[in-house]
Amino acid sequence: MADEGKRLATIDRNATEQLQISLKTFKNKEYLDLRIFYTTDEGTTWLPSKKGVTVSPDHLEILKDAVDEAIKELSTPVEE
Repeated sequence: MADEGKRLATIDRNATEQLQISLKTFKNKEYLDLRIFYTTDEGTTWLPSKKGVTVSPDHLEILKDAVDEAIKELSTPVEE
């Protein structure tokens, strides 16, 4: 069973959903988990959904490069 891990960030999507970004361990292997959590009790309890992705340490640099590129592209004003 996966551990609860260390939450790195939370991004609210709406009043009942949020993206939680965590470091977790499963079968003695560490990974980054990006998962949608949901609530049915006005935010008192957040439960994991099946919607998510895990990233192995071997692929973190690729993810970082993609996020850096997205920041660069989305921060640049579009010329008309």
